[in-house]
Order: sequence, then structure tokens, then C-alpha cells
Amino acid sequence: MASFQAPKGTFDVLPEQEAARAAVLAYTERVVGLAGYGRIETPMFEDTALFARGVGEATDIVRKEMFTFEDGGGRSITLRPEGTAPVCRAYLEHGMHRLAQPVKLWYAGSFFRYERPQEGRYRQFNQIGAEAIGSGSPLLDAEVVILLDGILRGLGIDRLKLKLSSLGSTAARMAYRDELREYLRAHESDLSEEVRARIDLNPMRAFDSDHERTRGVMAGAPTLLERLEGEDAEHFAEVRALLDAAGVAYELDPTLVRGLDYYNRTLFEFDCDRLGAQSGVGGGGRYDGLIEMLGGPATPAIGWAAGIERILLAMEAPQPQGSVEAFIVSAEQRERAFALVLELRAAGIGADLDLAGRSFKGQMKQADRSGARAAVILEADGTAKLRDMGSGEQREVDPARIVDEIRAAS
Repeated sequence: MASFQAPKGTFDVLPEQEAARAAVLAYTERVVGLAGYGRIETPMFEDTALFARGVGEATDIVRKEMFTFEDGGGRSITLRPEGTAPVCRAYLEHGMHRLAQPVKLWYAGSFFRYERPQEGRYRQFNQIGAEAIGSGSPLLDAEVVILLDGILRGLGIDRLKLKLSSLGSTAARMAYRDELREYLRAHESDLSEEVRARIDLNPMRAFDSDHERTRGVMAGAPTLLERLEGEDAEHFAEVRALLDAAGVAYELDPTLVRGLDYYNRTLFEFDCDRLGAQSGVGGGGRYDGLIEMLGGPATPAIGWAAGIERILLAMEAPQPQGSVEAFIVSAEQRERAFALVLELRAAGIGADLDLAGRSFKGQMKQADRSGARAAVILEADGTAKLRDMGSGEQREVDPARIVDEIRAAS
């Protein structure tokens, strides 16, 4: 038993698990790269004020879930709980508004929230995300939704459901919030204590409540989606038409809300029923006012994020094969075996050998455990045999052509 354990809500990623995570990142990079998105990396901690202003002081993230501390200089620092605000900060800090717009960025990394740990939800978690900053076109809304849809389905996730909605413009959302507050106050006695406490701060989160009587109240609540008009209605109609033309199925969900204050207009979320109650895999939406909230010019933008742990659960990913393609077996030719391993690696072929002094039989067992597709058996008389670890077939090969033989067999 280990003397120490990882903190609650965190986890170790072991070598046999890392290959599946790397595959998710590699596939994501390929898909978003074809659409012109470049990778950005931001620091794991930022000024606390960035999240208080950008994410919203009324949100659960800022009020309850951030890991915040003072550094040695007395500055308030927060481990990043989400990726959009840091990307927008970098966009402004590095003058990306002077580039051709929209600027398309994607990221991957660790994020931190003080939440109740459960399957697929951790205090340290990993996400992929994409942000497209500098255009209000419905074409961009459709593009980012289609990108995430393509990534999730391309990774083999089925039983997906795309929920789609719109929050309208900031002005429309503000007017709706006032209407919703009046409705909630009229039914205040039936609401949960938590919902009552944030009627003024964040009334739309009442749609997320699990409280039975609150859910009954919200079933009759007015929705913003049915109040869309003018440019907001036209924008949403065009986004829907573009998704229809692309063959991306969706369901309209007028109760869809997200736990961040900066969203407006298009809002979307992908659920996978394989995940049970915590069914969300990823989602996002427009945040046309966030750059301005952070001190920049008015700048339209849209993006999404998806949890890597959630993706792996939804994939029901099989244990990945190891990266070793060839295992070198030799009871008496250790220096020769080591030289061959180095030669294979230099040629770009994953290779390993016994490093624990095992017998020939033990080395063959180790070759099998390594996941290698082939074993190269070096005999004492200088000959060599190539064994297919899957079929067990074995044949003699020219020792000088082992690299070519393994490439041909792979």
C-alpha cells in the first residue's frame, strides 16, 4: 500500500491509458487543422480577476469552484477553471485583433474546479477546445458545431445527441432575465433554497435544477428561444439551415443553459446517454461580448470545449496496444541484441529487449507481454528468426535485413 495517494478528485494517467488520450489529441489536431485552427497554450494559472470578470461573479465556478490562492507577492492567482477566458486574454495581450479575422485557435490541457468527484467529473480534468474569434457569421457557428460533431463521431462515439438553442443578443437576454425573475418570484415558495438564493444573480440556472418542485415550476417558465426576433431569429435560422444542409442532426432545447455568463446567441451541447446522469461530452456557444468585458474592442467569437475523460468513457475505448513493434530475444548475444534495438529505434521502429537477465523462455513471455507484433530471435551461431507473436509462425531471416523484414511485416 502506498504511503501517499493522489488528492481526491485527481488521478494518475498510466502508460497503458496515455496512448488512448494521445489518440484523441492527434485526431482532434488533424480535424481542426484541416479547418485552419492553430494550437495555443496558456498558463495553468491566471489573475483571479480574469475569471471573476470574464466567467461571471454570479456563476458557481467563481463563487464555489475555483482554486484561488495568493502568490509570494500577494497577488490573487487562480488555477484555470475553463479555457475561453485565457484564450481571449492571450488574443488581446498579443495583438491578435490585428491579424486577419477570424483568428482560429485550439487548445488541450488540464483545468481545475473544486467539485464533488464522480465518474467523468474530477477536480483536475483535461479538455480539448476550439475558439474562433473575430466573426459573427452564422457560417462560423455552423463550422464549430460541425467540427465537434466530426471529432466525437470520428472517435467512434455513438448514441450522441446534439442539443441546440439560442440566447439571443445581450440586450434580448437581459430583457428575458427580467421576465424570468418575475416568473420565479411569483412561484418562489415552490423553488429550492439554492434557486431562490440566485434569482437576482443568475435566474437562468433554475433550468438546471434537480429539485422536483423547481422542475415543475420551470416546465411552465417562459423561454428565450420562443422570444427570438429580428436579427437574432435570422441568425439562428441560418445556423439551423447550415446544419441541416451538412446533415448534422440536432434537437432544439429551449431550456439549455451553461454555467458561464459570457454566452449569447448560439448555444449547443453534445450528450451521450452511455454516460448516465452526467451525460455531457462537450459543448459551447457564442460569446460576442467577452473580449469587450476584458478591456478589448467589441469582438464577436464562438467556441467549444470537450472533456477528454468524458470522451474516453463515451468511446468505451479498448486498451491500446503498446508502442513496441519488435522485441529482441537473445540468451547469449546481449550486446548484439542491444545494438539491434538501437538500429531499429533509429529507423523509427519501436523496439525493446530484456533488461532483467531472463532466460530464453522468460524473454519470450516478456515479448508477449510487451504487446510487440514480432519477436526477433538472435541465435548463438549468428542466424536470426522472426516470430509473428499473433500467429506464432516463425521463419529464418537475414540478420542484415531485419529492419526491412519488420517494416514489411507491419
